[in-house]
Amino acid sequence: MMPAARAVATAAVLAAGWSMVACQPGTSSARAAPPERYAFGQPATPEQIAAWDIDVKPSGEGLPPGSGTVVQGERIYAQKCAVCHGATGTEGPYDVLVGREPGDSFPFGRQPRLTSTIGNYWPYATTLYDYINRAMPQMEPGSLTAPEVYGLVAWLLWRNEIIAGDAVMDATSLPAVVMPARDRFVRDNRRGGAEIR
Repeated sequence: MMPAARAVATAAVLAAGWSMVACQPGTSSARAAPPERYAFGQPATPEQIAAWDIDVKPSGEGLPPGSGTVVQGERIYAQKCAVCHGATGTEGPYDVLVGREPGDSFPFGRQPRLTSTIGNYWPYATTLYDYINRAMPQMEPGSLTAPEVYGLVAWLLWRNEIIAGDAVMDATSLPAVVMPARDRFVRDNRRGGAEIR
């Protein structure tokens, strides 16, 4: 028997066997309802949930206590961020962070190209805090304290000419920062299906 024919014959035998088992008295082809509780794990405590509930919304809701300055952020950036983003935030080798217009940043001496940066693309300063807090530095995400993150955000906003060098970023001042790219984004106002809000 040819391999293809053998495969077809095997499938037919298996299907027939399944049909016979499913039709035996006392068996049901309907799926059994899943158990109400599986025999592993335990409910998360409020403390465990709070440890993961660290998102910051564009409005600033979720920002923690603390504050940071440009000077503090410059020191932290040099220690924890420059290796990936360059000494001034423009060199790379990873994402270029500084540049007010899409064509301002030309990493590694390459020809001008469109580059998305904090200064020309990021719509909310508060979500900059959120991203740095959750995802940076790359090798130790979540290891920065709230004052360190506020300082980094202050330094990055200052480098992008969005805030003054003596600005202090905290849960009150950060939501008040209007990013240059905020008007480049529009809310999805489609109707008639799943809506994005």
